[in-house]
Amino acid sequence: MLLKMAIRNILRNKRRSFVAAAAISIGLTALIFVDGLMEGMTVNMVRAATSTFMGEAQIHKEGFTDTMEVEKVITDHETLLKELENEPEIKSFAPRVKTLGMVTSAANVQSLLLVGIDPQKEKELSKMDEAIIEGEYLSDINERGVVIGSRLAEILEVEVGDRLVITVAQQNTGEMSQEMMRVKGIFKLGMREMDRSIALIPIKRASAMLGLNNGIHEIAVNLKKHKNSWINDNPLWEKYSKNGNLFRNWVKLLPEMEAMVSMSGFSKYIIGIVLFLLVAGIIINTLFMSIYERMFEFGVMRAIGVKPLKLGSLIVLESGVLAIFATFFGVVTSLILNGILLKTGIDYTGTEFVSVSITELIYPVISVQQYTVFPLALIIFTMITGFYPAIHAARITPANAMKKGTK
Repeated sequence: MLLKMAIRNILRNKRRSFVAAAAISIGLTALIFVDGLMEGMTVNMVRAATSTFMGEAQIHKEGFTDTMEVEKVITDHETLLKELENEPEIKSFAPRVKTLGMVTSAANVQSLLLVGIDPQKEKELSKMDEAIIEGEYLSDINERGVVIGSRLAEILEVEVGDRLVITVAQQNTGEMSQEMMRVKGIFKLGMREMDRSIALIPIKRASAMLGLNNGIHEIAVNLKKHKNSWINDNPLWEKYSKNGNLFRNWVKLLPEMEAMVSMSGFSKYIIGIVLFLLVAGIIINTLFMSIYERMFEFGVMRAIGVKPLKLGSLIVLESGVLAIFATFFGVVTSLILNGILLKTGIDYTGTEFVSVSITELIYPVISVQQYTVFPLALIIFTMITGFYPAIHAARITPANAMKKGTK
């Protein structure tokens, strides 16, 4: 009986109930949309950072990434590479030699990060070969070609076929080692720092320049299941962190990216709080207006013996019915909106955040939580909010209610 009365009372003033339900449903739609968009943006940026060049995880000698000391090569790297080939969780990997150096052209001088790569292994892991906009990608592990970023090419004022002199310091002795190379290709990743500061040469040539005797500084790794690279306590990291080597995922390698992920989660909580405060205001306002309009009715109900608890329960049920209607329309609206965006995407390509450029369309990520936890939490919160006007209604005395209702 109380449920039927609650539904009837909600439909009594259709315009007011519709406005209140519309406001709540728009808030729920916004919450689901923002949650999906932030999740999609996070996934997009992580993929952009890890798939272009970095990889989802990397192995280094402990302390190498802090100091970039040439001497800190990976311990027993040949055995390690063989183990990685037989590791079922690993999709691809690429060995690298990395050092800071200088590059000189006829027009300018620029500091750079020199990276020695195995061209074939690098193809399987990164997108450097796909990023070539002029010339060719490296093809041999010992050739004298160099591939540089588009911004670095502009600074040095060079084109494909021009000569460059690369200067680095050898391990242990610190003596300068120079090589003259020809620009074989120019890449453009859309990431400002990478396009202006990285040069790629064959790994054998880089090792010889640094006097490493085929040693390597880094092994970039991609996993078969990308989501496993998000897990900090994945046993894989500990398994290959031995003999002074350190295996870390992108979360540890890119603390600024991890901070962004945490910030996006915090932003969702802020939006949720704002939504619930909005809902609280709407529900309280709607129910109090309804109570004052029906004051005489409540007085009659109390006079014929309706207990305060039942009267309060009626108000709470009204808030629940209104929330269910609003939630239904909010879920339907969000499904339509997300369905459209899953086909069209949102174009933020070229936008840079925490040194990572968005290179693909952003698509919202749909999850079960968005269509179960969010709506259920909204309904429960709305009913809890209804307790305040319900307590007010339960305290109504028949005499005062009829007196106010006849004015």
